[in-house]
Amino acid sequence: MGYIDTNLLEGEQVLYRTKLHWMVFFWTAVWILLGLLSAIGGNNNSSGAAFFFFIALITGISALINYKTAEFGITNKRVLIKVGFIRRKSLETLLAKIEGIQVDQSLFGRMLNYGTITVTGTGGTHTPFARIATPLEFRKKVQEQISSAQKA
Repeated sequence: MGYIDTNLLEGEQVLYRTKLHWMVFFWTAVWILLGLLSAIGGNNNSSGAAFFFFIALITGISALINYKTAEFGITNKRVLIKVGFIRRKSLETLLAKIEGIQVDQSLFGRMLNYGTITVTGTGGTHTPFARIATPLEFRKKVQEQISSAQKA
């Protein structure tokens, strides 16, 4: 059971979930590529290749922990977000207290469907969460839930 499932209120149901985008592994892939290029470069530079593979291992473990521990969910009552394992950052906001969700996407973010969402709540809170998969869909689902709650 994840963070979202263990923190549900009575009568609360998860309606939408997403996670971090696979782009969190970008630098790991870059280090692996550099290690491979160094290994097959022909200069017999095995220490350079080992260095790049070591850096890839470190960044890969860090990215995997971030990827596996990040949770983004929308329920019929709240938005729940948790990122991090040792240094945790979480947001639990009632739908009625959300003023807006801003989506920032770079060119690559638009092409690969990831971006940063910033949840703005009453009281001036602005909480950004980077490299979320399908950020426009996340915003749409929040807006749909707010709209249906206001109609009820």
